[in-house]
Amino acid sequence: LCYAELASMIPIAGSAYTYTYATLGELVAWIIGWDLILEYAFSNMSVSVGFAAHIVDLFDWFGVQFPLKWISPAYLPTGLQDLAGKDLYPAGWHFGFNVPAFLIVMILTVILVRGIRESARTNNILVLIKITAILVFIFAASSFVKPHYWHPFMPNGFTGVLAGGSIIFFTYIGFDSVSTAAEECNRPQRDLPIGILATLVACTLLYGGVAITLSGIVPWQSIMGDAAPVVNALKRLSLQPGGSSLHWVRLFVLIGAMLGMISSILVFQLGQARVWFAMSRDRLLPTVFSNIHKRYRTPAVATWVAGFVVGIPAGMLDIGTVSNLSNIGTLFAFVLVSIAVLILRYREPERHRAFRAPLGPVFPVLSIIFCIVLMMGLEVLTWLAFFVWLLIGLLIYFFYSRHRSEFAPQR
Repeated sequence: LCYAELASMIPIAGSAYTYTYATLGELVAWIIGWDLILEYAFSNMSVSVGFAAHIVDLFDWFGVQFPLKWISPAYLPTGLQDLAGKDLYPAGWHFGFNVPAFLIVMILTVILVRGIRESARTNNILVLIKITAILVFIFAASSFVKPHYWHPFMPNGFTGVLAGGSIIFFTYIGFDSVSTAAEECNRPQRDLPIGILATLVACTLLYGGVAITLSGIVPWQSIMGDAAPVVNALKRLSLQPGGSSLHWVRLFVLIGAMLGMISSILVFQLGQARVWFAMSRDRLLPTVFSNIHKRYRTPAVATWVAGFVVGIPAGMLDIGTVSNLSNIGTLFAFVLVSIAVLILRYREPERHRAFRAPLGPVFPVLSIIFCIVLMMGLEVLTWLAFFVWLLIGLLIYFFYSRHRSEFAPQR
């Protein structure tokens, strides 16, 4: 809701970087832009690692196996185990590279460089397939639920619940895109909250259904660190007596999940490249990132850089490590957006807003508090990495960007 209010104040489509640059100035915009690069990059690393696990599982469905060193990341903080719990790799670094994760990012990068237009009809079909795959899993696997797997219901207490909420927060990264439609709504004061809240409710119900079913068909310990927990749980069940019907369910869920992840990677690689492009256009990053391809009319350099920035780490790091960094970036961006809403209500109370979050300062303040609470549930190493990223960004800004930006001559 805070994001929707901020977006409605700017009469152009854009990201949080665009909104804050126009309203709060260059430094805040730089921090958010730099944070968005982290957010988009690591969320796509997470999705590409998940996609790799699913494509390996798809080949396994057809009986094709690959050498472990070419389908496993170089860093495995908890090691790697097979379905029987046997250790395949010890915890730590080893010689390996997740080739499928790297390839899917680079293939989609080539597509983005050449240009792509997403139609509403295509998007609706993909969404329908994804929702169908989720519902098929829930209904097919529900008959295999063993209630004793839910006891104790919170094995790690409320601290574990908080950590879990922090870890899965990056799955909500796309909801801010709903807010960019503020100027296109007939009645934004009514349509935007309905669109955002209805989407949140629907997706939360689907997420909850998957989580309840998944934790009821296999021990929760067996899916820790698993980049494809649903399909691997279906594989375990299909090998048990009476589970042969899940063999085809597993294939359908695989295809639905992979289509969903491809569309997610595509959209957020596009978004990340556009952030590089926008910051370069404002001369906060080198102008090479805003160069337009002569033939395809796309920001080719920014797209290629975004591809390699995501693809190489996706081949080296596990899904837990990259998702944590995406989470802290996403939460921090939402904190800044909520603070921006409060500041702008004080500075520019008369400015036109197509949408205003209800109940005065209640929602911005609650947003700040809840995001910080979720950030506190992340690991210390994640915080250290995040502060290092911010420090690097501030050094670049003060020693390079602020001297080259369009406002530099006035300083």
